[in-house]
Amino acid sequence: MQTAEISRRYIDYFAERGHTVVPSASLVSDDPTLLFTVAGMVPFVPYLTGVVPAPYPRAVDVQKCIRTNDIEEVGKTARHGTFFQMLGNWSFGDYFKEGAIEFAWDLLTRSEADGGLGFAERDLWVTVFETDDEAAALWQKIAGLPAERIQRMGKADNYWHTGQPGPGGPCSEIYFDRGPKYGREGGPAVDDNRFTEIWNLVFMQELIANVSSKVDFDVVGPLPKKNIDTGMGLERVAFIKQGVENMYEIDQVRPVLDRAAELSGRRYGADHEDDVRMRIIADHIRSALMLMTDGVRPSNEGRGYILRRLMRRSIRSMRLLGVEGATFTELFAASRDAMKSSYPDVEHDYHRVSQVALAEEETFLNTLSAGTTILDTAVAKTKQSGSPQLAGDTAFLLHDTYGFPIDLTLEMAEEAGLAVDRQAFDTLMADQRARAKADAKSKKKALADVSVYSRFRALGETVFHGYTDLVTDTKVLGVLVDGHPAQAAVAGQTAEVILEETSLYAESGGQMPDRGRIVGDGFVLEVLDVQKPVPGLISHTVKVLSGEVGVGETARTEVDPDYRRGATQAHSGTHLVHAALRQVLGPDAHQAGSMNRAGYLRLDYGWNQALSPETRTEIEEIANNAIRDNLEVVAREMPLDDAKALGAMALFGEKYGDVVRVVDIGGPWSRELCAGTHVATSAEVGMINVIGESSVGASSRRVESLVGMEAFRQFAAERALVQELSQNLKTRPDQLATRIAELSSNLRTAEKKIQAFEAKALNDRVPALAAKAGRVGDVLLVAEDAGTLASGDELRSLATSVRQTLGDAASVVALAAVVGGKPVAIVATSPAARDAGANAGSLAKTMAGVLGGGGGGKPDLAQGGGTDASAIPAALGAVRTAFAG
Repeated sequence: MQTAEISRRYIDYFAERGHTVVPSASLVSDDPTLLFTVAGMVPFVPYLTGVVPAPYPRAVDVQKCIRTNDIEEVGKTARHGTFFQMLGNWSFGDYFKEGAIEFAWDLLTRSEADGGLGFAERDLWVTVFETDDEAAALWQKIAGLPAERIQRMGKADNYWHTGQPGPGGPCSEIYFDRGPKYGREGGPAVDDNRFTEIWNLVFMQELIANVSSKVDFDVVGPLPKKNIDTGMGLERVAFIKQGVENMYEIDQVRPVLDRAAELSGRRYGADHEDDVRMRIIADHIRSALMLMTDGVRPSNEGRGYILRRLMRRSIRSMRLLGVEGATFTELFAASRDAMKSSYPDVEHDYHRVSQVALAEEETFLNTLSAGTTILDTAVAKTKQSGSPQLAGDTAFLLHDTYGFPIDLTLEMAEEAGLAVDRQAFDTLMADQRARAKADAKSKKKALADVSVYSRFRALGETVFHGYTDLVTDTKVLGVLVDGHPAQAAVAGQTAEVILEETSLYAESGGQMPDRGRIVGDGFVLEVLDVQKPVPGLISHTVKVLSGEVGVGETARTEVDPDYRRGATQAHSGTHLVHAALRQVLGPDAHQAGSMNRAGYLRLDYGWNQALSPETRTEIEEIANNAIRDNLEVVAREMPLDDAKALGAMALFGEKYGDVVRVVDIGGPWSRELCAGTHVATSAEVGMINVIGESSVGASSRRVESLVGMEAFRQFAAERALVQELSQNLKTRPDQLATRIAELSSNLRTAEKKIQAFEAKALNDRVPALAAKAGRVGDVLLVAEDAGTLASGDELRSLATSVRQTLGDAASVVALAAVVGGKPVAIVATSPAARDAGANAGSLAKTMAGVLGGGGGGKPDLAQGGGTDASAIPAALGAVRTAFAG
């Protein structure tokens, strides 16, 4: 049974039983504490916790997930994958344990001919929480399972909670017995390799508090509404139903594995290490494909770093299979063809995705080349020093700075006959992980517990009037001080205020929050920030300027009209620049992120090369022509499918509801899904001045522009500068560039003449200095003050020239000079002097010590310096004394 067919049967089964079919959420999670959607329940957390009322009593979905905490296990076990799909059926206060067990058992054991999955009852085992007698009894009643195939497990295995105070409950897991070939008898409590978990039913029924760990918490009471959260691993069911050994061999993954085998000339199944590498490639390529389809791009931080790591591990594994050239063209195409039947967007967006992938592969192959050079140098130095192992900090530098995998460093060092100080490397890695963990923990702690918003969200969504009105009368629903509910906030305090209605725009879609005030009878609040802490709820962070604001009071929101005008100009300007980019560069120049505030816009887009000045000017001109043409701006709401049918563009990674807002500028000229505020006609944008275009990654670029009055002020400032330069240089503005180029050329010529003059003047001093050489034993010594010089290079040139003038004689030249107000010393020795025991490094160190600094160098030429220029005579005397000794 194909993977897509398993998914279809699951959805159809629950849809026929009253479940609303919910599309998969993006792999990019809305939860600020998560980089990715790591489990099937993540998109439903607001409903499960009661923070947001569930829009349906029952739901079913197939959720895309990414989890990389076990990345080192990928390829080594039958079931560890970074990308996986969770089949879920959900009940929000509707059916509970009995219904969930009935549905699960029926679908699993129903014959394939009747639309089920056709599992034999004899192969299925279940576990329940150790005190959940009700679940154990239901399994016996519904499934007829004997008591010995219902095993009781503790909190570590069979109790679910989020790790935070809130809902929790026992769970029951269904396992498939793969047979004695895979391990011991005795059920999942004895061997979870032979007995593979395929379905987990969570009975969310309790409220917990004082959570210290997975197993350490207090149950403080029952939940008002009991929920069902179930999940069945699609890949696990697929490899069982397809009769293969592991998830890497199912129909959605195996084609990539086979292509890797063909490209490498290796046979899957012939060598364990090669098999692991092929499985890593198959898993990681699929994960990268799905992440990029959802809008993630390779980078050095956050989600982009995880994606980059997956791609680089794939390249590394291909290298270990003997393939050093580019392979992503073949591998990504194989994964596309395997996944497109389940996810049509994979094929639709493939051109964009493949361009990003190929650019990343090319970059990393170059990185490998550069890293190899660095490693070769380090190996040579290590051998020269006589050490048997490469330093751990060198391996860490290669890994952390250059993205050079540690296993590649180990392999190449071993080929050179060296070990690697792995303990030191691991210590540095552990320190880095600890810092990252502490940082993530601090960020997580900084976020308010969203459960505090649940009672406000239960009253309904915050009504936003800001599209049409800048002033709105409203009511205070709640006040939070230091993240906790309060009855009031007084003058001088900073607080969060929840309102029934508002005209203040909350930050979203790249648009910064509005500025303004909230006023009422006896209080004035300055608005510092406006956010959506949970879907549908708007929270205003305010500073109480005067009076006291309390729950239940009437209030009025007032948007700063000047700031809003600038913000709408910038947001509409972003749409104009995006449309102009696509018109010039083509549809692959798709927006990947933006930021808009009054007077400024920033737009990130997919592209892999810098824009030429001519292209940048063309894009700017197209956007400004659209402003000149005074195009009508129309915003309308419609179903998401209708918007897509009209060609409205969506931002990759953004989450959209069933009903979306579409903003047209000039009809289809620019048509995007957007919840931001906009001008009424394009002429209101005023002006766009592109001030920068830069790289933000291997395949991402960024355009920055000033908008409206800020754009005008920039042009005005540049005009004033041109006028000033024209007056000072006594030339017309249109001839200014030519005049500056002429002056620059004259300046370079003059500088060359000055350098030649200075070099001659310096060279003219050489005979006089050489003439001051005094014999000390068999060696000639020059120890002189060279006065004030422009640079240390001049002093070095002077010392070496004097040494050369003294010919083959045993000679030592020690010169000092003041450079930039500080003393510098140079010592040069001839070969004959060194044979006699003279060492430039030692003598330079001696001089530097007198000058109040440090120095040293090679026996033939060395340098020192200090802070006390008045000590130069004493430093030269110290050289004479040391040399005489």
